[in-house]
Amino acid sequence: MCSPAPLSIGVGFDTARYGHHVSFLGPDLQPAARAFTFAESPAGYARLRDAFDQLREKHTNVQFQIRIDAAGQYAANLERFLRALPYQATISVGQPKQNRDYCRAHFPKRKADAVESLACARFAVVERPRPTPETPPGFAQLRELAGALEAQARQTTRLLNQLHNRLARAFPELAPDVSALSAAWVLRLLAKYPGPDKIAGARLASLVSIPHLTEDKARAIQEAARHTVASLRGDVAEGLIRQSVRAVRQSQAAARELGRLLERAYDALPPGPHRRIETIPGIGRQTAAALVAKMVSIERFATAESVVAYFGIFPEEATSGVDKSGRPAPSGTQRISPKGNDLVRRCLWNAAKSATLHNPVVRALYLRQRARGKRGDVALGHCMRKLLHLVFAVWKTDRPFVAPPAVAGGGHGAPPAGAEAGAEAEAGGAGGRKGRGPERRAVTPAPSTIPPAPCAGNPPAPASPRVGPRADFAALRRRVTAEQVLRELHWWDRLGGHGAQRRGPCPIHEPSSTEGRSFSVHLEKGVFQCFDASCGARGNVLDLWARARGLGLAEAARDLAERLAVTAE
Repeated sequence: MCSPAPLSIGVGFDTARYGHHVSFLGPDLQPAARAFTFAESPAGYARLRDAFDQLREKHTNVQFQIRIDAAGQYAANLERFLRALPYQATISVGQPKQNRDYCRAHFPKRKADAVESLACARFAVVERPRPTPETPPGFAQLRELAGALEAQARQTTRLLNQLHNRLARAFPELAPDVSALSAAWVLRLLAKYPGPDKIAGARLASLVSIPHLTEDKARAIQEAARHTVASLRGDVAEGLIRQSVRAVRQSQAAARELGRLLERAYDALPPGPHRRIETIPGIGRQTAAALVAKMVSIERFATAESVVAYFGIFPEEATSGVDKSGRPAPSGTQRISPKGNDLVRRCLWNAAKSATLHNPVVRALYLRQRARGKRGDVALGHCMRKLLHLVFAVWKTDRPFVAPPAVAGGGHGAPPAGAEAGAEAEAGGAGGRKGRGPERRAVTPAPSTIPPAPCAGNPPAPASPRVGPRADFAALRRRVTAEQVLRELHWWDRLGGHGAQRRGPCPIHEPSSTEGRSFSVHLEKGVFQCFDASCGARGNVLDLWARARGLGLAEAARDLAERLAVTAE
């Protein structure tokens, strides 16, 4: 004879800082026990345990359907207590907005803690939500630290915005002259000279002694300070600036300490497939820790695209406002959605910049996007998305990242099969186009669009049929100057400096910028270099034209020769 089905009793909790409200509903949606409020204390949890014991004695075959309205972190202790109960129970932790919507739909004229816990109990009995997996203790600590670091990062952003607002009245000319107010040299400058009057009266040598503050930049800032239109001056303004700088520095130091704690908590986690994330070039321990803290288990995500959507790494239109030069954003301008997790997005941005230099798959993607005319930040957004696809692949399959032969290339032997080549097909195509069958390789990006010069003693490869015979690169370089190339790129007027050395924004990864200084060119030697980690471009005038125009070297030589009417062969 079959045993009867267990009686389902819905238990709903509305959580708060100092205590919680609980309601009990039977399968007929009538109260199964008296609702009550209990404190976040041993006595309060003892009272809750007594309520469960009484229901268990009354109904020997009972299944508790528990629903928790998790507002903030107030439900952490309650969830741990409920999971330790020796009863047959299903526990689901709901999102506050989802619970509020359900409560308004069924109890539109009532709003109280008792009503919200009653709505949770009803949801548990009627809807039977899927149980929420338990977060292991080590992962719970990691998530706690990640939340603290994220909150500290938001605090730093708030303080930087406050500093920016004060400078808008005390020294408005400074912000457009610096890449970021959070830079260490900017904060050191403002701590020592907290206003335009102090900067204008300082010795140039004293300004230049600040690390990373160049003489050209110091002269420009000092000149702006002498002709400022600031409305807030004097001791009051300087005191406010000093206070803001001090607060920003303290917040940055706190964030660094939390980052170290996060890494230590990540190192203390038990072995598992999540460790494969660190095999992806570009992803360091802090980025891996942030990803694991927020994802906890890869089983929560069915596809790589669900991970991308979870972290908000997708484009949105952004055509409102103006840039630092006062120009409106052009139509069709896009940016990464601001809906994702702040900590993970910041870590992924830095990881993507590193991966463009050290991860052949991501670097190939970055170069393809730049060759298509995408801005540097937009191309980095694609790289962030690619990294999430790789994270999904290596974690899902528990296989380390190995660049596919098409990217690792070089004719030095193919690497062993790894997550990049094989795991992506198994895990849903990390980075592959939609509709591509699993039998095809998901990622086979081409190498850099700028081929290396042929080695001595080896015959040069035949030129592409589209560009005709191979150009004489050395002869063309002798006939073309760096100034000619920069003027042809309409970039000459954006560079500053005197003599042979010029500095300014990079024409390769900063096409919309007028304020950067990562790009350096030596006019007499005809060589350039970008010191930005996300770009790192360097070479001669032909390399510059090829990278800026998104062309192969042979095509670039042909194109440049035609434009400047010089012989390229």
